[in-house]
Order: sequence, then structure tokens, then C-alpha cells
Amino acid sequence: MNKIPVILIFDVGKTNKKVMLFDEQYKVVHEESKQLPEITDEEGFPCEDVNALSDWVSATFNLLTNDKRFYIKAVNFSAYGASFVYLDENKKNFLPLYNYLKPYPEDLQKRFYNTYGGESLITKQTASPALGNLNSGMQIYRLKYEKPEAYGRIKYALHLPQYLSYILCKETNTDITSIGCHTGLWDFEKNNYHKWVKQEGIDAKFLPIKNCTTIAGHTATGIPVGIGIHDSSAAMIPYQIFFIEPFILLSTGTWCISLNPFNPYALTDDELQQDCLCYLSYEGKPVKASRLFAGHLHEQQAMRLAEYFTKPADYFTTIKFEERLLKNQKTVNLNTGSILGEFNFANEELDKFSSYEEAYHQLMAEIIALQVKSTGLVLKGTAVNRIFVDGGFGKNSIYMNLLARAYRGIEVFAATMAQASALGAALVMHKQWNTKPLPTDIIKLKLYSVK
Repeated sequence: MNKIPVILIFDVGKTNKKVMLFDEQYKVVHEESKQLPEITDEEGFPCEDVNALSDWVSATFNLLTNDKRFYIKAVNFSAYGASFVYLDENKKNFLPLYNYLKPYPEDLQKRFYNTYGGESLITKQTASPALGNLNSGMQIYRLKYEKPEAYGRIKYALHLPQYLSYILCKETNTDITSIGCHTGLWDFEKNNYHKWVKQEGIDAKFLPIKNCTTIAGHTATGIPVGIGIHDSSAAMIPYQIFFIEPFILLSTGTWCISLNPFNPYALTDDELQQDCLCYLSYEGKPVKASRLFAGHLHEQQAMRLAEYFTKPADYFTTIKFEERLLKNQKTVNLNTGSILGEFNFANEELDKFSSYEEAYHQLMAEIIALQVKSTGLVLKGTAVNRIFVDGGFGKNSIYMNLLARAYRGIEVFAATMAQASALGAALVMHKQWNTKPLPTDIIKLKLYSVK
């Protein structure tokens, strides 16, 4: 039996760790998922078990390279990027992988911003709202002043995607997408590390930045290993490769993130206060983004509806869009994103609705109104003529029909593909392992039009 030539991708999320094999047509031919128990850091706060994660990567790689069905020609990684792994002079990790949700000391954060010109100035220059530990630069700043002995032992600070790459190739590198994901490290105006990074001497802990499309190193058996890429930037790559006309990618899940790689304008104070930020694409270009906790809102209210109307928890998946059920939505203007009250549905008395279906249409109308506000933050002033929706809401006909009504002058598509962030990590390595032309059917699109 001939072995199938494949690229191996580790896609590491905070909860689920996935491994996928893509064939030369970028079809998934093997997929596994793993959840690893968290441990606690020295202060008792939950965090990733970086040693268990390392063992899982090594063991999984060894199993798959010995699988007689597959011929692994390259490896790459996508992962959440808001955390550092710290290596000592022997290249051994010796500190916890601190949780980006861990509370940040208020006095230290004030000291930082006061030292370098104020929160407004720094957040605009770095395109990073003040998010405490979610700004990974603030994690290493905290170590310098709270744990100076440990900070002094740090030889290399690697973002998680680059650490995963290091596990297999033993080469240490820095990647632009990880540096540019709301870290507070990068000056988007000067296209370089921000001056505070250099003045604090933190840049000495970083490796030279390497292009995402290059090889970081090789495994002991000679397989080329990619440098690793931040997952949000990775998810953009298939769209950036296959679509030239200006678009927004609306990536939906617990958070619904609107990503606009065609918005050249610097973030304003107002946008930063409304949770906007910038990523850096795999090409090193800014991608303006806004986010909305819409998936969480939907989950909470769908559970409430199921309990009240005695329906299964996933009953909403069976509901089709009905124009007539919109007639009672007088509190919502889809086109302007206005609602009477801030997400009024959470306070609605459900007995006013005649059915689950009617109530669910109202819920989705309010979510879409919020989405229009959020997406509008990165849409305004740009020539975008397409919105691609991927993730859970892309499969929701009510969400998609309402979104199309809100954006009548823009083409709204539900986009489906196999694991966008993992696929992006595979595509940037194309020239390193795949001699066939890129297939044109990777992304499946469904247009939602308003009659």
C-alpha cells in the first residue's frame, strides 16, 4: 500500500488540542482531539501544563510518523499566542505557562503606562487595548519586577506556537503573528518593537523574527518544521490567499471576531475602548479587529428558551428563517444596530412570545443588531464588498438571513472549510512540501441574498 503524502498540523487551543493530517489537496485524512488537565502556577491560579503538552506533541508525532498509512513531509503549528514559554540557558522551560486570564496587579499596570506616556498613547501605538495578562508583553514585564531572579534566568521567551515548533526541531525563533497579537510589544506606527521593550531590555530575550513561510528547522529524522503561527492570523490565511477583493472575515464562536485586513486606519481611543485591536497577518500587515461575546450570549439565552418552552437544548438548530416572525421585532433596527436597551432580550418575559420560534427570532435579531455595531467598528470607511462568516453561526440560517438584511449592499457568505486555523498553518508551508498547485475548492461558499 502506497503511503499518503501529508502535512501534520498541531492546532492547540486553550481547551482542545487537535492534530490533523492534510493530504496534497488539503483534505483532512486524519484528525484527533485531546484535552489536557490544567495545573496551577505558584500562586494557585489554573494554567496550561506545558510539560504534559510537550509530551503529547512528541508522543503524537512519533505515533504518526510510524503510521504506515502516511508519509509526513512537513509539520507546522497554530496555537493561541497570548502566553510565553520561558527557556533558560540550557533551553529548558522552567516557569509555568501563565494563564492570560490571570488578574494583573493594578498598581504595576498603572506604573507601566505612567512610565511610557499614558495608556491612551501606548494602546494606540501598540494597537493593543489594556488587557493585563492578555497582553503577553505585560506578563514578562511583570516577571521582571515581581520575580527578578526568575526573570534573570530567562534566556529565550517564546510565544506558544514557536515553543511547539521548538519541541520538534530544537530551533528557537520568533514569528510576527505572535508578536503582533495584542501583546503590547509591537509599535504599529514604526513597524518595530515598541521603545518600552528596548528600554526595559526585554528585546534581548527574543529571537530574530522569521517569515511564517520559511522552515524553522528539521526534526531528528529530517522532516521540515514550520515556525508556528498565531491561530487568529492563521484562520485568515485561506481567505487572503484565495480572495483579492476587500472582505471582512467574521469568525464566529464564543467570541465573534470581525477581521478586516483592508482597514488601513490607526485605532482611535473610542475603538480601543470598544475592544478593537490589531493583529499582524502572516505577511506582517495590520488586520483591524473587533470582537463581540455573541456566542456566549446565544448559548445562555438558548438554554433559557429550551427550559421555558420544554425543548431540547439544541432545538434552535432545527429552526428555519421565517420572514413573518420578524414583524414583531419593533425594538431592533438591523441596519443601524440599535436596540432599545443593551441586549434587551435577557430581560424579556418569555410569556409574551407565542412560541420558541418567535422568541428565537427576537433573540437573533438582537444579536445581529449588536453584531452590526461591532463589525461596523472595523468596516466603516473601507471598500469592503464581501463578508465571510465561518464557525457556528455560519450554519445558522436565521443568523445568516438577518445579517444579509442588515448588509444589503454587501455580499454575505457562509464559508465552510476544514479547520481554518489548521488549514492556514498548512497553506503557508505549501512550497516546502507540496509540488501540486493549490486546489481552488478549499473554501465552500453559500451566498445569502435578500429578495
